[in-house]
Amino acid sequence: MRPADVFANYGGKGRSLYPTNSRFSYPAGMAKLSIRDLDLTGKRVLIRVDFNVPLTKEGSITDDTRIRETIPTIEYALRRKAKVILASHLGRPKGKKVDSMSLRPVVARLRTLLDGVLDSDENVAFAPDCAGSVAEEMANHLEPGQTLLLENLRFHPEEEANDPKFAKQLAALCDVYVNDAFGSAHRAHASTEGITHFVAQSAAGLLMEKELTYLGKAMSEPFRPFVAIIGGAKVSDKIEVINALLDRVDALLIGGGMAYTFLNAKGQTTGKSLVELDKVGVAKAAMEKAAARGVKFLLPVDHVLADKFVTDARTMVFSGDAPFPPDWMALDIGPATVNLFSKEIREAATVVWNGPMGVAEFPAFAKGTQAIAKALALNEDAITIVGGGDSVAALHQSGVAGKITHISTGGGASLEFLEGKTLPGVAALTEKQEN
Repeated sequence: MRPADVFANYGGKGRSLYPTNSRFSYPAGMAKLSIRDLDLTGKRVLIRVDFNVPLTKEGSITDDTRIRETIPTIEYALRRKAKVILASHLGRPKGKKVDSMSLRPVVARLRTLLDGVLDSDENVAFAPDCAGSVAEEMANHLEPGQTLLLENLRFHPEEEANDPKFAKQLAALCDVYVNDAFGSAHRAHASTEGITHFVAQSAAGLLMEKELTYLGKAMSEPFRPFVAIIGGAKVSDKIEVINALLDRVDALLIGGGMAYTFLNAKGQTTGKSLVELDKVGVAKAAMEKAAARGVKFLLPVDHVLADKFVTDARTMVFSGDAPFPPDWMALDIGPATVNLFSKEIREAATVVWNGPMGVAEFPAFAKGTQAIAKALALNEDAITIVGGGDSVAALHQSGVAGKITHISTGGGASLEFLEGKTLPGVAALTEKQEN
């Protein structure tokens, strides 16, 4: 059986259907209730979702991915005649009501996405607040199969403070609680952790379950060879996940600005490339750990250099371990590195990728990142898991998102999970009792 076939119950590559029966439970020590374990009929179900979507000044949604990703959970509850209450944050209003960060524009998109689920033209109502008497009254008047979207949780400073009184107010809206916001699971907020202390049952939604299953399987029982690709600007941002991965992977591929701190640790002079001088020792220790564990630790062997940090800079491809031209900086991996990394990806059975290979926001220096995206897509037999905004953007720009096994919706949450940290929003869910 191919590794990719093991997750066939989760819809396979390029499909958004979530399981009705998963073959895998959570990783060891994380046996939590799923929404599929709950009796939802006639119950008020508060689902913590991540509708933190980008909006124009006019209030139009420019990317509804986060809304669409949680539709299977909402639809699952509605079809079981639950009274669905949706709670989310949007932006950073710092505990104050900010009209441009209202969730009201999401209502129209939700109505479209849920149209036909229960044959209702007005299938989503909107509450002008997320707690208090008005929200309670609207929640209490819901009929089975109806949906209520609450206003932005972060209009209240008590949300991010995980204030128990505010958490209790949220709990008063529901009979059971479901967390489907993996992207916020690493935050101990009132709507992700505090509320669980005041409800009888707290369960994972289908998206949350899917995230934990894929990431958990990769970190606990990966198909091998297991290859991780880590990019981004700074070693300081990723050193914890690098060290955690070195205990599990067969090969670690390093790209992006952070690669030049590692090359500096190997004694190479890299011109004006980004180097964290205070992390050179940390980088050296990571490479020593890789050597001691027999892990391949691959760094770029050639580089796209620029004379300035601008979109229309002069460029050259520089290879070898000689000193870089002193006034030039590396802004992308070169073609030989793409080939080197692609070979490892082709031979992998599990691949986890987080972080760009270069300055991906500049078209001239996005080629390496897009080449890695295409290399992952070509390995149709492997489990491929991608997280991080720039990496995910490269998948879409390259037109290969549909060929990736799992695209994670959580940037910080997925990194902390890979680091082995406890996610408060997951730990707080009700333990599943094994029969």
